[in-house]
Amino acid sequence: YLGEEFDENSMRNNMTLIYELMDETMDFGYPQNCAVDVLRLYINLGNIKPQDEPEPEQLTKQITGAIDWRREGIRYKKNEVYIDVLESVNLLISSSGSILRSEVTGRVQMNTKLTGMPECKFGLNDKLVIEKESTAGRKKSGVEIDDCTFHRCVRLGKFDADRTITFIPPDGEFELMRYRVNDNVNLPFRLIPAVQEEGQTKASINLKVIANFSEKLFATHVVIKVPVPKNTSKSKIKNSFGRAKYEPEQNAIVWRIKRFPGKAECMLSVDLELVRTVRPKAWVRPPINVEFQVPMFTASGVHVRFLRVYDKSGYQTNRWVRYITKAGGYQVRI
Repeated sequence: YLGEEFDENSMRNNMTLIYELMDETMDFGYPQNCAVDVLRLYINLGNIKPQDEPEPEQLTKQITGAIDWRREGIRYKKNEVYIDVLESVNLLISSSGSILRSEVTGRVQMNTKLTGMPECKFGLNDKLVIEKESTAGRKKSGVEIDDCTFHRCVRLGKFDADRTITFIPPDGEFELMRYRVNDNVNLPFRLIPAVQEEGQTKASINLKVIANFSEKLFATHVVIKVPVPKNTSKSKIKNSFGRAKYEPEQNAIVWRIKRFPGKAECMLSVDLELVRTVRPKAWVRPPINVEFQVPMFTASGVHVRFLRVYDKSGYQTNRWVRYITKAGGYQVRI
C-alpha cells in the first residue's frame, strides 16, 4: 500500500489509510483479516489501484468465509500448476576435512492457475509417509523432513493425523511450505585445499574442486572465493577452466565458472608473493566461500511424488516441477 520504501513523511500523509488497514486487520487486538487480496477488494488507497467493484454479497462471503484467501468464480482456459522446490545448502568443513555442520533449508513455491475451488493433495518423499505406505516386502527410501511450516491454506489437522498435505490453494503465486533436512545431505561440491607458507615472503595455495552431482546436470554461477594474506603483492594463478583473478578489495582470489559439469574435477594453483611487514603477524586463515546454483538437483533428496487436483467438474490439470539448489553458507576452512 505504501510502496517498497516508505519513510516517516509518507506514513504521516497516509494516516487515513493506516487507520483503515488497522481497523480491518485487527479486532480488539486479535488478527482478523490479513489476506492482501481480500483487502484490495475494498481498500483502494495508496499504491493499490481500484479493482472492479465486487457484488456486496460476494465480498461479505469472502471476508467472513473460512477460505478468505481464494474467491469464488475464478475461470481459466488452461488449468496449470507450477511447483518450484528451492533449496539452500549450509555447510562448514574443518581444515582436517571433517564436517562440522551440514543442513538444507528448503521451500516449496507454487503458482496455481486453476478454475473454481479445487482441493489439492500434495506428496513429497517424506520418510514417515513412505514407511507407512510401503509393504513388508518392498521398502522404499524416504527423507526425514523436519521443521515443516505451512501456508495457512494447508489443513494442519490432516497433516498431524497422517502427514498428508491437503489444501485449497490461493490463486497465483504463494509459498506452500518450508522445511529443513539435517541427515544424509548430498553435498554438490567437494573441495580439497592445500596451503603452504614459505617464510614471510611466499605462499602457495592448491585447490581441487569435484562436482558430486550427475554428469547429466551442471552448476551455474559458480564463484569460489579463496582467501589470501592481506600483505599479498603479486599472484601467479593457474586454473583448469573458468576465470580466476586476485581481487585486493576482497583479500581473495575470486574464481568464477559460468558452467560446471557434473562429475567434473578442476584445479586451481596460486603462487603468492608477500610484502614483508615490520611486525610479523600470523595469517588468520578465513574459510573458502563457495556460491553456486544447480538446477534440477536437491541436496536433501526431497522430490515431489504427486500433486492431485480434485474439482467437481473433473478437469485435466497440467503440472510442472522444477528443482533448484543454491549455496547458503558453504564454507571450507583452510
